[in-house]
Amino acid sequence: MSESIKHECGVALIKFNKEPQYYIDTYHTPTYGLDKLYLMMEKQRNRGQDGAGIAVVKTDIEFGQDFVFRERSANANALQSIFKKAYKDFGSLKSSQSNDANYLKKNCEAFGNVFLGHLRYGTHGGLSEKVCHPFYRKSNWITRNLVLAGNFNMTNVDELMKHLVELGQHPRQKADTVLVLEKIGHFLDNEVQLMFNNLKAENIPNNEITKIIARDIDLEKVLRRAVKGFDGGYVMTGITGPGDAFVFRDPNGIRPAYYYCDDEVTVVASERPAIQTAFNVDYSKIIELPPAHALIMKDGKVPFLCELQTPKEKKSCSFERIYFARGTDADIYKERKELGKLLAPIVYKAVNQDFSNTVFSYIPNTSETAFIGLVKGLEKIYREQIVESIKNNLNSNDLQLLLEDKVRVEKVIVKDAKLRTFITDDSNRNSLVSHVYDITYGSIRPYVDQLCILDDSIVRGTTLKNSIISILAKLKPKKIIVVSSAPQIRYPDCYGIDMSRLGDFLIFKSLIELIKRDQKEHLLKEVYELCKAENQKPLEEIENKMISLFSLYSIEDLNKKAAELVTPEGIDFEVELVFQPIENLELAFPDHSGKWYFDGIYATKGGNKVANQSFINFFEGNNARAY
Repeated sequence: MSESIKHECGVALIKFNKEPQYYIDTYHTPTYGLDKLYLMMEKQRNRGQDGAGIAVVKTDIEFGQDFVFRERSANANALQSIFKKAYKDFGSLKSSQSNDANYLKKNCEAFGNVFLGHLRYGTHGGLSEKVCHPFYRKSNWITRNLVLAGNFNMTNVDELMKHLVELGQHPRQKADTVLVLEKIGHFLDNEVQLMFNNLKAENIPNNEITKIIARDIDLEKVLRRAVKGFDGGYVMTGITGPGDAFVFRDPNGIRPAYYYCDDEVTVVASERPAIQTAFNVDYSKIIELPPAHALIMKDGKVPFLCELQTPKEKKSCSFERIYFARGTDADIYKERKELGKLLAPIVYKAVNQDFSNTVFSYIPNTSETAFIGLVKGLEKIYREQIVESIKNNLNSNDLQLLLEDKVRVEKVIVKDAKLRTFITDDSNRNSLVSHVYDITYGSIRPYVDQLCILDDSIVRGTTLKNSIISILAKLKPKKIIVVSSAPQIRYPDCYGIDMSRLGDFLIFKSLIELIKRDQKEHLLKEVYELCKAENQKPLEEIENKMISLFSLYSIEDLNKKAAELVTPEGIDFEVELVFQPIENLELAFPDHSGKWYFDGIYATKGGNKVANQSFINFFEGNNARAY
C-alpha cells in the first residue's frame, strides 16, 4: 500500500501442556517458551508498529512471590526492548540452575507456563506504554487476576459504559480496552465469590477453597456472561492468575484467529504462518477459531471449544486478504494473485489493448503478489491474441513481430524504507515523504510509453499526488494508469482499521466535488438530518443512511474525478485511476465477505451507527473519531 493506515493488532499465546521441566529436558533451554513467543511476534510485526507487550504467568508459586511478569513498550524497537528485560535473569545462570525448573521459577521473572504477546497498531489512544496490551487486572486473590490482550474495536462504547455503571462499577476510562477488561473481570469476580460462598458453607478451609476454585472455575460461564452486549470486531486472549488461558472471537469472525494444539503446547495467533514457522507444523493442523466461539485451556484438561454467542453470517475482514495479513499464508498468497488476475481484462482495456507501448509495474512492496497475478492474466490475454492471429492467417512477417512482442514488466518504483526513520521534523516532513519512493531511470521510453502501475488499495490519495505521480513524471510517460487491486473505499471502518474520517477518503472527496459541481448540496443536508435521526434509535434498529449519496454517480464518474484530484499541478499527461470491481472480491475469496468499507453493508448494527456518525462529523466540520 502506498499509504500508511493503522490496523489490526496481533496476538500470540502459548500454553504449556506439560510441566516446565519437560521443556528444559527436551529442548535443552530454560527459555523455550520465550523463544517461541518472540519468534511468533516477530513473524507478526506487520501487525504492530505503535508498541508491544508480553505477559508470562507461572503456576504453583509460593506465597509472597509474584506469579505474573508483564512488560510493555512503545519504543521504536519495542520487541527488542521487551525481550531484553524478559531474558535478563537467564544470562548469568549456572548450568545446574538453568536446568532446574524449580530454581528458575523462583529466580527468573519471565520463566512460566503461559506466555502472551501483543503487537499494537492503535486506532486511537496515543503512543504511550500505558495503552499497550496486555492489560492486567490485579488482585490479592490469585483466582481474580486477569491478563487480557486483543485485536479489537468496540462500536458501542457508550452502551458498554452504561452497563458497567448499572452493575455498580465506576470505570476510570471510557476506552473499549478498559471496559472490556473490567466487564470480564466483573464476571470473573462474581463467579469466584459465588464458588467461595458455596464452598465456605461446606466448612472447607479458605486456602483449600482457593485451590478448588482455581481447579474448577467455569471460564465458559464467565466469558458467556461477559460478552453479552459486545458489538464490534474482536479476538481477545487472556490468562487468569492460576494459569488458565482463553481466546474468543466475535460472532461474524471479523478479526482473524488460528490455533494449534498437541500434547506439548496449545498455541494461538492472529496469523497462521506465525504458528507454522515457530512450531514447524503443517498448514492443515492449524485451525481457524470459529466465529462466536472460545478456546479454553485449563491445566490438566484437554483444550476445548465452546460457543459463547450465536454465530452470525461470517464477515471476515477482506482487507486482511488484500493487504494487511502477511502474504506468506498459502491461502492469502493465492487470493492476492487471483485479485491481480481478475484485473487483467479491465487493465487490458485501460491500456487500449496496446502491449507494445505499455510498461507494467507495481508500487512496492505489498502489491507484488497481486502484480504476479495481473501479469499472468495479461500474458494469457496476449497468448490468446497470438492464437487468434494464427487462426486469421496472419502473414509470417506480422506474426513474427507479434511473437517478438510481450507484456513489458519493469521495476519502475523503488521504496526507500530507510528514509521514514529520519522524518522527525514536521516542518520538513512533506518534502521528505515525497522522496520515500524513487524511480528506475531509463525504464520507459519518454513520451512514447504509458505506465500502468498496480497498488493494492487507494485510501486517501495523498501519497499518489504528493509523491508517486510527481516522481513518475520524471520518466516523461505518455500517460499514467494507476490500478487498485481493491475496490473504491467509500465508507469508514470501525472494527480495527484507522479509517473513520470520511473527509480523508479520496472517493468520498470525489463524491463531494461532483455534488458541488452539480449544485446538489441540499442532498448533503438531507442525509445529515437522516443520520442524526437514525442514530437516536436503539442500536439494533440503526441503518446506514449515507449509502444513498453514492447512488448519485457512476463508478466511472467517481474514478474520473478522483484522477483529477490526485494529479499534481504542472502534469502535462493524462492520469487515470482504475479500481477492482467489488463483485470480484467474492470470486477471489468467497469465504471472507466483510467489505463494508466498499459497499457500506456492515457486519454489526454498531457499524451503521459509526457510518452515520462519520457523516455527521464531516458535515459539522468535526474532525473527531466517529466511535
